[in-house]
Amino acid sequence: MTTEKVKSKNPVPNRERIKMPRLHMPEQAPSIRAHEFTEVNLGYSAELARQEAIRCLECGKPTCTNDCPVGVKVKDFVQLIVDGDFMAAAAKIREDNVLPAITGRVCPQEDHCEGACLLKRKGESLGIGYLERFVADYEQQHFDLSTIVKAPPTGKKVAIVGSGPAGLTTAGDLVQKGHAVHVFEALHEIGGVLVYGIPEFRLPKKIIRQQVDYMRAMGVEFETDVVVGRTVTIDELLEEEGFDAVFIATGAGLPQFMGIPGEHLNGVYSANEFLTRINLMHAYEFPKYDEPMVDLKGKNVAVIGGGNTALDAIRSALRLGAGKAYVLYRRSEAEMPARAEEVKHAKEEGIEFHVLTAPTEFLSDGKGWLTGARCLKMELGEPDASGRRRPVPIAGSEYDIPLSVAVMAIGTTANPIVQSTTPGLNTTKRGYIQADETSQKTSRKGVFAGGDIVTGGATVILAMGAGRRAAKGIDEYLTTGQWE
Repeated sequence: MTTEKVKSKNPVPNRERIKMPRLHMPEQAPSIRAHEFTEVNLGYSAELARQEAIRCLECGKPTCTNDCPVGVKVKDFVQLIVDGDFMAAAAKIREDNVLPAITGRVCPQEDHCEGACLLKRKGESLGIGYLERFVADYEQQHFDLSTIVKAPPTGKKVAIVGSGPAGLTTAGDLVQKGHAVHVFEALHEIGGVLVYGIPEFRLPKKIIRQQVDYMRAMGVEFETDVVVGRTVTIDELLEEEGFDAVFIATGAGLPQFMGIPGEHLNGVYSANEFLTRINLMHAYEFPKYDEPMVDLKGKNVAVIGGGNTALDAIRSALRLGAGKAYVLYRRSEAEMPARAEEVKHAKEEGIEFHVLTAPTEFLSDGKGWLTGARCLKMELGEPDASGRRRPVPIAGSEYDIPLSVAVMAIGTTANPIVQSTTPGLNTTKRGYIQADETSQKTSRKGVFAGGDIVTGGATVILAMGAGRRAAKGIDEYLTTGQWE
């Protein structure tokens, strides 16, 4: 992938840029942030952003863009920061990414653009995510939504099922092509997993709402409290509601459990329920909002799992007053799928990590309430299908941990509502929708699907990449009328 040629105004020679250290983002002190839900990362100032942007080597073949799932032209927007033209930098990002303030906060850049940065060969990669966040926040503070020019209408209508990252991305790309876009959301607030699954201290709700407002100004229509498959079916959207195409982006929100004794006890939650009650139903603002979590003050709380969702849950529990907060993970820390930054933040806040540990039973007080977890120590064996070394139990290593709350964060699977009510929609053995990897077409004419409902649980940016492919596929279908 190539980027437009932009004349450099960088005042520092390349050989000197390589020696410049990465400027890390200011953060709240752990002693403060562990007790409140305000954002941990505080963002770059304009001066810090420009100093970090100067480190960019302006590669002739920018591998950072090649490794971005949505194809952001990193070199170009970073050069615009060096120039001091922050609004132009924001516009450059928005050519490929309609949610920059979100991805600047939660995208695992270290696995994509920053992981491919050539600076990493000599030291630390460019702070691309930090720079994207700075530009997006600057735009939000200075941009006038009334100046957005809508594309000429094509007369075509597209229904988007789900308002998570895949659905929002597809909606944003399609509305810029002039198609009428209507997004249906099952819950009462727009954002999908962005709003119910990611806590306030990582992604403030106001940021999501601002990005949604931007999309409304672009012409996207949103409707909440609509459960497609129950309130209305895919067939009805196509045959009765007048939509020319449908994109299914319902995510993978059905929680998984281990199937061990005691999972039914009061005090054992799925991460979905735990985080939804905190994030979407404002349990973190009790008593301002009448949605209390179980009283966690001084209690022992554990999360089972090692991904970002697990860390979101246990760090939220700590902020709700947990006395002891544990992560129980059956592999070693090296195999944890959570972002390194989140693990670092959790440890700084006082979260205890029990790695190579797996619960085998939840213990009861005899009255239906959780009192602890019986755990087994593990060691790593040969790699499994995931490529990570398989955890193997160590005989005779059982021990008990006293607990009042346990949160299961071991993954999710596909909710079957849409699939079960859409005849002719092919699915996998695990219930995910089958879709073409390039166009996101399904087995039903006019129906596309992408994100976690196709791939299983993944990251925000990978879902957005699927959304971009779907938008391209839908636009081609609406333009040519060809399906095969």
